[in-house]
Amino acid sequence: MKIKFYIILLYAFFINLPAVAHHDEFNIFLIENSENIIKSSAKTVDPILRDIQSFDDEIVSRFLELWKSKSLFYIKDTKQVIIVNENNESFDALEIDGLTRIGNYSKKEIKKIKPNSGVRAKIDSLLVKYQISNSDINLRRKSLDSLKRNIQPEHLAVLQDAYINESDAELKTAIDRLLKFAIIKYSDSNDKKLEIIESFKGDTAIEIRASLNQLLNSSEVKVGLSLPDNKNIARIIVPGFTIKNSNGTSGTTNFFNEDVEISINDAYDRLYADNLVFKKRITPEELKKILEQNIIGDTVGGYSISSLDNEQSRIAAYNKLVVNNLAPPFISGNQINEEVNKFIFYSVYNDTSSEVTNAALNTLASINFRVQIYKYIDLFIDGLSLASIYFLGAIGLAITFGVMRVINMAHGEFIMMGAYTGYVVQQFISNHTLSLLVALPLAFIITFIAGVIMERLVIRHLYRKPLDTLLATFGISIALQQIAKNIFGTQARPLTSPSWLDGSLSLSDDLSISYIRIAIFILSLIFLGLLLFVMNRTRLGLETRAVTQNPVMASNMGINPERINMLTFGFGSGIAGIAGIAIGLFSKVTSELGSEYIVQSFMTVVVGGVGNIWGTLAGASLIGFLQKFIEWFNPSNTLAAQTYMIIFIILFIQFRPKGIVALKGRAADD
Repeated sequence: MKIKFYIILLYAFFINLPAVAHHDEFNIFLIENSENIIKSSAKTVDPILRDIQSFDDEIVSRFLELWKSKSLFYIKDTKQVIIVNENNESFDALEIDGLTRIGNYSKKEIKKIKPNSGVRAKIDSLLVKYQISNSDINLRRKSLDSLKRNIQPEHLAVLQDAYINESDAELKTAIDRLLKFAIIKYSDSNDKKLEIIESFKGDTAIEIRASLNQLLNSSEVKVGLSLPDNKNIARIIVPGFTIKNSNGTSGTTNFFNEDVEISINDAYDRLYADNLVFKKRITPEELKKILEQNIIGDTVGGYSISSLDNEQSRIAAYNKLVVNNLAPPFISGNQINEEVNKFIFYSVYNDTSSEVTNAALNTLASINFRVQIYKYIDLFIDGLSLASIYFLGAIGLAITFGVMRVINMAHGEFIMMGAYTGYVVQQFISNHTLSLLVALPLAFIITFIAGVIMERLVIRHLYRKPLDTLLATFGISIALQQIAKNIFGTQARPLTSPSWLDGSLSLSDDLSISYIRIAIFILSLIFLGLLLFVMNRTRLGLETRAVTQNPVMASNMGINPERINMLTFGFGSGIAGIAGIAIGLFSKVTSELGSEYIVQSFMTVVVGGVGNIWGTLAGASLIGFLQKFIEWFNPSNTLAAQTYMIIFIILFIQFRPKGIVALKGRAADD
C-alpha cells in the first residue's frame, strides 16, 4: 500500500516538473524586469511584451490579465512583483501563481502597479493572442469582441492561426470576418484586398462600411502646379466650387447653403503661407484698420472721409496709401482668382493602389445604394405602422359617424378606457400573454356597454342636432378624463407587452421592425377582415348598411333604426376599446391618451370617406404615410409635420369633399 502511495507521489512530482520549471523561469524574468514593469509606459513596454511570449501560454495569459486589470502589486524594498490577499490591516503577498506565499506586509510596505491607458492597450492587444486560442469558448468569444474594436498589424497572423484551429462554426465565421478586415487594413497583397472587397458587395454591415472607408482615407489637402505622377489621387479640389461628399469624393455645390471645402480667399491664404505667392491678401477688416491709422484731418490718402461710403472708394484711398509706401500692396479679387487658378489643390489616398481604392469606391457605392433602399423601406414600414394605428383608432368612429352622423368627441376616451382595462387586467394576471388574451375581449365588452349607455342617455336625444351633439360629447370627454384621473391618478401607467413582443425583427443594420408594430399591423388586418365579414355577411351588417344608405326606407322595410343606432354606437365604441389596448402597448397609458388620437381619427374618417371601411383604410394610409413622409424631411419637428399635414388635408377636402371613397346611395346627397 505504501509502495503504491510513493509511486503515485513520484509520478505527480515528475508530471509537474515542467510547470514548476516554467514558473521558476517566469519568476526570474519578473525579477529581472520588475523596474520596467513597475514604471512601464507605452514607449518602454514593447521589449517586455516581446520577451514574455517565450514562456508558457497559461502563465503569460494570467500575468497579462492581472497587469491589465491593475491587480499587480510590488514590495517597495525588493521591487518584487506580487499579488495580494487582504488580511485585516495587512496583506498576504503571493507569487504570480497565487499559491506560493511570500509573507505578510503592511499597507505601507507594498504598492499597486498602475499601468496607464497606453500600456493597457498594448497588453490587451497581446492578450488577444492567448485568449483567442484558449479552450474556453467564452474567452475566445470575448477576445473576438475585443478585436472588433482594435485590430492591430500583429493580429493578422494571430487570426490566421485561430481560423485554422477554430472548431466552432459560429466563431470560425466571426474570425473569418475579422481576418478579412485585418487583411484589408494591413496586408501587402492587393490581390487579397481586391478579392475581399468584391465579396463585401451587397453587405450593409456597419463594420464593413467602416473598413472600406478606412481604405479611402486621404491626406490633407495638398497644392502644386501639377498633379504628381506617382501618387494615388483621391480628389481634385476646385476652390469656391468643390464640396466633400460623404464617401470622400468631390462634388460641386448644388445649393446656396452648401459650404465649399476651400474658398477662393482661403486658397490664396494657403498659397501665401506656403510661399507660393508673395503678396498678402488684405482683408476688409485690415483695409479698414489701415485707413483709420492714416487719417489726416478729415481725409485719407487725399480722399475725404465722407466719400469713403463704398468699397470702391475705400480701395482707391488705400491704393493712394500704397503709392506713398504707407500700406502694403492691395491685391484685387480678380488677381486672387488668377493666382489661385495657376495651382491645383488635391488630396491623395493613403493606400497607394488605385485598383484597391477604386474597388472600395465601387463596393461602397453598391452598399450605399442598398442602404438608401433600406431607408425607403424603413420609411414605408413607419408609414404602414402609423396607418395601422390610425385605422384602429378611426374605424369605430367611421362606423358611428357613417351610420348615425354623430360627431362623437368622446371617442378618444373609449380608446383610453380600453387601455386602462388592459392595465387593470395586468394587475390581476401576471402572465402578460394571458392578460392580453383576457383584456382584448374585456375591453370590447366594457367600452361596448359604455357606448350603449351613452347612446341611450344622451346621443338618442340629439339626433340631427350636430352642434348640440358636438358640445355634449365634448363635455362627456372632459368628464371621462377627470374620472380616469381620480381613479388612476395623473401618472402614466405601463401596459406591458408579452416577452415575445419585445425586441425587433432585424433585417439588416439599417432596417429593423419592432414586434409590437408587426402585431398592431396584424391586428388591424384582423379587424379589417372581421368588419368586412360583419358588414357584408351578417344581418346586422345588412341592416346597418341599409340605415346608412337610407334610414327612412330601412324603417319602412321593418328595420328598427334606433336599435341599429344603439348597436352600431356600441360596436364602434367596443372597437375603440380594443384599439386602446393596441395603442397602450407602445405608448404610456394616461387620461389624455385618447385625446392624442381623436384629431387624427376624425381626419382619417373625413379624408377616407364617411361610413366606408375601405375609405377609412385609404384615409389612414394617406395620413400615416403623409405624416411620415413630411417628418422624413424634418425629423426633429413632428409638430410642423402635423401642421403641414392638416393644411394638405384641408386643401384635399376642397377638391374632394366626399373623401377618397365616396359614399354611394341616396344618403350620399345628405
